[in-house]
Amino acid sequence: MIEKLEMQWLICFQAVYEKLSFKLAADQLQLPSSNVSRHIALLEQQLHVRLLERTTRKIMPTAAGKLLYQSITPLTHALDHALEEVSLFGDSLSGHLKIITPDLPFMADILADFCIRHPQIQLSCDTQLDPTEGLLDGFDLVLRFGRGPLEDCCWVAREILRWPSCVVAAPELLERHPSPQSVDELTKIPCITSMSVLQGMPWRFKQNQTVQVQSSYKVNSGQMAKAAALKGLGFAILPLHACESEINNGSLVKINCNLEPEDLVLYALYSGRKYLQVKVKAFLEHLQWAIAHLGIPSKGAVCLTKQSSTLNHVKRKAGEIF
Repeated sequence: MIEKLEMQWLICFQAVYEKLSFKLAADQLQLPSSNVSRHIALLEQQLHVRLLERTTRKIMPTAAGKLLYQSITPLTHALDHALEEVSLFGDSLSGHLKIITPDLPFMADILADFCIRHPQIQLSCDTQLDPTEGLLDGFDLVLRFGRGPLEDCCWVAREILRWPSCVVAAPELLERHPSPQSVDELTKIPCITSMSVLQGMPWRFKQNQTVQVQSSYKVNSGQMAKAAALKGLGFAILPLHACESEINNGSLVKINCNLEPEDLVLYALYSGRKYLQVKVKAFLEHLQWAIAHLGIPSKGAVCLTKQSSTLNHVKRKAGEIF
């Protein structure tokens, strides 16, 4: 019987079943609603059974429709996965690439350059500091910050950038609160923390140590944290390169506790399937190549001979993150 059916009929049925709407299914498939309706009518005609009950108000699957959906869904997912894997052997780079990334100053040029190099790519980029469900919502790649061990998940995490960090404080704050000699003393003094990113609290130090600090100033911005630290509102953890000039001119003091803070790391998270999608692989290579030419160390960077002139400001702007 399968030779008498068309794949498009089954795809349209599956979309309408999931959306319970011809219009929403047509929008998802980028087809006219009339085509979707006709495909399902042909499928029902060929199977000699009603799959969907239509009324003026709603659509409901019949028992036969439920059985067909439950039977074909694993098959269509497996077929889609197989086609994606086979496409990895092709030379062309095209398709829809969906990314979530923090709103980093240098990422704008990197994304634009990638699309210029690969004009067949359709890019959708959402900027979020603390994405949690992105990969489950159909995004191909999620870039996010981390300090310390990552939580266990079914996604692959690749380190993109790593910044050593330090605890700093303004001299006027140290007049009221003497410099702590150990991380345990941080629990008794005012601190500046992130609100949600990097797990917010506790502060994370090397050797797998954590400290639950006191904070009445919480921000999801490295610039805001540094500004508050400069005004003596609290002790802060900042990337070393982001506050190096302030340490050198004395407006901030580097606190030498018995442990160093965990490094700030930018990770790329993607599906753990056996074969990495060619569009994701190409973007990761482009990202690591671009970063490698900024003079900032990055793990596993791919260094090519051609350098993009549009990325010259990236190292300068990198200090604006947490």
